[in-house]
Parts: sequence; C-alpha cells; structure tokens
Amino acid sequence: MPRNFTEVEQLVTDAAAARAFPAAAIEVGRHDTVLWQWTHGHLSYADDAPPVTSDTLFDLASLTKVIATTPIAMQFTGERRLLLNAPVASYLPDWRGRDRERVTIADLLEHCAGFIAWSDIFRRAESRREFAHEIATMPLEYPPRSRSIYSDLGFILLGLILEEIAGQNLAELFDAQVGERDLTYTPGKAERTRTAPTEDDRMLRGRLLVGEVHDENAWRLGGVAGHAGVFGTAAAVGRYARLVMRTLRAPTRLGDPWLLRRFLQQSRVPGSSRALGWDRMRPTSSCGRRFTPAAFGHTGFTGTSLWIDPVLDLYVVLLTNRVHPQRPTDPVDGLARLRPLVHEAIVDELVRLRLFLGRGESAS
Repeated sequence: MPRNFTEVEQLVTDAAAARAFPAAAIEVGRHDTVLWQWTHGHLSYADDAPPVTSDTLFDLASLTKVIATTPIAMQFTGERRLLLNAPVASYLPDWRGRDRERVTIADLLEHCAGFIAWSDIFRRAESRREFAHEIATMPLEYPPRSRSIYSDLGFILLGLILEEIAGQNLAELFDAQVGERDLTYTPGKAERTRTAPTEDDRMLRGRLLVGEVHDENAWRLGGVAGHAGVFGTAAAVGRYARLVMRTLRAPTRLGDPWLLRRFLQQSRVPGSSRALGWDRMRPTSSCGRRFTPAAFGHTGFTGTSLWIDPVLDLYVVLLTNRVHPQRPTDPVDGLARLRPLVHEAIVDELVRLRLFLGRGESAS
C-alpha cells in the first residue's frame, strides 16, 4: 500500500530551513515491521558536510535512560538483583540522612527522589566514586514523592548502582543485554565520519563534538553513564522499539511481559507523567494528541525522541542534532514545536490509509 508522508517531510524540511537542526532521520513502524524511513539534510551546516543517510549515528542523549539504563534495571529486577522498593541506602552507603532514608530505587526511576533538575557535578567530581558521593550527599530540593522533577541525577546514581551490583560498567551491561547493532556507547574513531556532530564546545572541551557525548556529566564519566552516552541510528532505535513492543506480547531478552508492564505503570506521584524510566502520554507530550493514553516514550536534549503506542501498534523515532552548532536558548525552540506536529501528521496519514486495525495491546 502506498504511503504518502509528504506533510511530515515538509514539516521537517521547513524546520531545517529555519535552522532548527541540520540533520534529521525518522523511522515509523509496528511491532513486526518498518512502515517508513526517511532522512533529511546534512550532518552539519558546513558546505562540504556529508548528507544524512540511514547509517548516520546520532548522540541519543537522554534516550539512554530508556534504551540502556531502564532495561538493565528491569533485567536486574527480574533476577531479583535489584529491588524496586528497596531503599537506595541499601545499595549506596553514602546515602544517609532523615530527608532521604525512605527514597527507593523506584523513586530514582520515577524522577521523584527529591533531586534538583541538574547540577554541574563535572566541575567538582572526576571519578565514579566521587560522582556517587556528590549526588548521595547533596541537599534535596523537595520531599521525596511529593512531586516529580525530571532530573539526570537519579539516573546517574542508578547507573552507578547497577555497575556496582554487576561488577561491570554500563557499556558492557548494555552490549550484553540489548546487543543491538548501531546502538553503542563511545563510538570509535572510524564511526565519526557518519556521526552527526553536536555542539561546538570551545569553552569547556575546546573542540567540535563528533562521536563524543554532548552531556558534560556523562563526558566526565568517560562517556558511559546512566543518563546519557548512547549513540545510535534511527534504524537501530527502531529495532529496539520493536523489541520493546514484542516484550509486551511474549518474553524476550528484555524480560517478561508482566515485568515490562510494571515498568510502564503510571506513577502515583501528584502531577507526574512518569513511569519507571519511561514517560507516559499526555496532551502536552512531544508525541502530540493523536497517540492513545497507553503510549510511552522519551526525548533527548540533543534533539532525539522515541514514542511507542501499543494500542495503535505504532512507534516513531525522530533523531536530529538540534544542539549543532550551539544548544538552543529558547525552551520552546523549533524542534519543540515540530515534534508534536510530526507525530500527529504520521498518525493522520496512517488513519487515512486505514492501517490501524486494532492489532495492538495496551500497556496500561
């Protein structure tokens, strides 16, 4: 059946022309197949920049949270090496104080442990041990579970806890657990020619970042962290999305369906849109208003997103390098406006083609 996503293509083309990003890649699919792939632009604004292809690697930024850290946490939960309701203090001796004694592993995953949104720990710590101590002892912003503030700090800490449990670093755990081609921490030098550059970081690192993690805290941790660091192509993220969707139907290497559904349960924290690691669909979400309430996904600061709707049997991968050559200063930048429009246009086109036949399965 012919698929005409010209509206999506025009939306992305217009955003690129307005310099929201130089490079973009999209994949749309179901649990068992790819429906559409498309790329646009060049890796940078340089006159001789290579065009984007299906092999282009992007810095996935916070998609790392749901592509690497969350599935590893889910695996360890299934193996009972990690207990969601266990106090963080049982895994981290530095975690002390009456304000945080009841904070659990689940609270780290739900972004409700009391952390501030961000901290420049990279200026004060270098080793993984120093990072863990810094986060474990910093004052909390609010009483745990009284609200939810999206924060990298909980996932940095969670990544360090997972490493301590396994006696391996996250890159090794990720390769063993997900094992996906073109999804990797710290891509090698040979991969740089096909990697979309991010920021021209002259102030801190003195160079254009190509194949080197954009996030400063992840950089200080050697490019391997629980909150950021994974690079990937749109096709590789799409393969991971299909794996997640299959896990809702039958056991896979990610785990059993019941366990994934537990991780996708909506948080009970007031005002939170979070599940365990994942974000859940709301009318204000970056997936727009056409996805169902069962949808879940995540975004990344560099300009990436993944949304999955098990009811529609649909996933959408949208990867860009919006932080090139400099990160945007406007919180409602061109990509923030584009994301919901792209997802809505994709759903509208699939509805027009009558491709939604109720094949999906609710994640609620």
